[in-house]
Amino acid sequence: FLWGVGSSAYQTEGAWDKDGKGPSIWDAFTHKKGKVFRNETGDSACDGYYKVKDDIQLLKEMKVNHYLFSISWPRIMPTGIKTEQLNEKGIQFYNDTINSLLENNIIPIVSLYHWDLPQVLQEKYGGWQNISMINYFNDYANLCFEKFGDRVKHWITFSNPWAVAEKGYETGEHAPGLKLGGCGAYQAAHHIIKTHAKVWHSYNNTWRSEQQGMVGISLTSGWGEPVDPYSQTDRDAAERYIQFHLGWFANPIYKGDYPEVMKNYVGRKSAQQGLGKSRLPTFSVQEKTYIKGTSDFLGIGHFTTRYVLQKSFPFLRASSYHTDHELAELVDPKWPAPGPKWLYSVPWGFRRLLNFIKTQYGNPLIYVTENGVSEKVQCTQLCDEWRIEYLKGYINEILKALNDGVNVKGYTAWSLLDKFEWNKGFSERFGFYHVDFKNKNKPRYPKASVDYYKKIITANGFPNQREVENWYQRSMDTCSTAHQLLATDSLITHMEMVTEIALPTVFTLCILISIVLLIFYLRNHS
Repeated sequence: FLWGVGSSAYQTEGAWDKDGKGPSIWDAFTHKKGKVFRNETGDSACDGYYKVKDDIQLLKEMKVNHYLFSISWPRIMPTGIKTEQLNEKGIQFYNDTINSLLENNIIPIVSLYHWDLPQVLQEKYGGWQNISMINYFNDYANLCFEKFGDRVKHWITFSNPWAVAEKGYETGEHAPGLKLGGCGAYQAAHHIIKTHAKVWHSYNNTWRSEQQGMVGISLTSGWGEPVDPYSQTDRDAAERYIQFHLGWFANPIYKGDYPEVMKNYVGRKSAQQGLGKSRLPTFSVQEKTYIKGTSDFLGIGHFTTRYVLQKSFPFLRASSYHTDHELAELVDPKWPAPGPKWLYSVPWGFRRLLNFIKTQYGNPLIYVTENGVSEKVQCTQLCDEWRIEYLKGYINEILKALNDGVNVKGYTAWSLLDKFEWNKGFSERFGFYHVDFKNKNKPRYPKASVDYYKKIITANGFPNQREVENWYQRSMDTCSTAHQLLATDSLITHMEMVTEIALPTVFTLCILISIVLLIFYLRNHS
């Protein structure tokens, strides 16, 4: 069983325009005012581009087996088009990262796409709305297999494509910020699924025999629980919740087509609108055969659960993804919610999701690719007991799922560092390590959860209750030491800032006063 942590390129690397990197849609999006909380950007983020060796030392300290990170497409291919330009410095950066991980006995798990599409492809072609992305992305993927595939054996084509499609092309909350109501998300997802299949076939035909690696996809989904488990309409609504999130991408990959319930609901809504065909695109017979079976493993991102019930929306000429599935989501006010309003800690939902995957998709090999909790607080919190509770609860449910016969082989906690959280800026902190973004050096400080997770990894799970309670106590002791260090460093940084500002100011004032006095003196004597 593999234990690891993850992160993504745009959220951590920074160096957005350095060493030949081209702009991504997230660079363009965050540079527009009003798109991100406090107008923050990932221009420098965690400065991970410059601190990669330091961060690998943190991974080594945590004793992780693997590190999941993403490659920035525009860092190695500035315009996104292979024939136009390659950036050797970008390729060297990822070569160095991979080599450094392997030197420290850490397995690299690499995502080819964590949302940072080259901006040129968005401007020229409309990004994932355009079928030409399939070939451009396939060229990029093949370059990565060629340059890094001798050492990388676990590839993820797309991380959380649901968010790319829904937030990028339906609600516009994420880059590229388009609100193409009703069709945008479905069109983007359709092209992403076809792209994923093409990349899998490329690897299968060209690289697999030589490199012996695996190619999968990482899908993020909550669990939907019926409000009334005895009500058929609530049970159906909960099923739709899962199918419109997970099934949207997993069903074509494992069964060759979109879920029947999606086709029925979107088709019916489209007909009511008077459209000639469904807003949900269709796959040809050849495409269904081509797409089915294109995953060597299924990556699963999971954070929370919702209660679900049937909700009919009044007839709207402008139907959207959110009205198509005819459901409402509820939460239990008793569920712990340490971070943002959307992320409630509901561990039992994870086991149910994993069992659903086992039943629906023929018990595929699963790696958990994202699971974690953020805090949304203004003051620094290094004693993160809520994260420890969250980890304990969710990891324990994975163990139960293993005992149920689910083929889950790895767990990736999200995330290594506090980082740029998309349209939420730096206001949500998912990291095991606190990053002081006010300090120009972006120092990292361990939270209590670092010590706790390290003990889980070393023991490969939970030995017994007393031992686990001891872990908790010892972890809490470590965070008070880290707090003292942070307080000292903050004071020094504050003093440095005061010195940097105050000394030049005093010096300038002294010169001005001297000039004024000199003028007075000369006037009096003349």
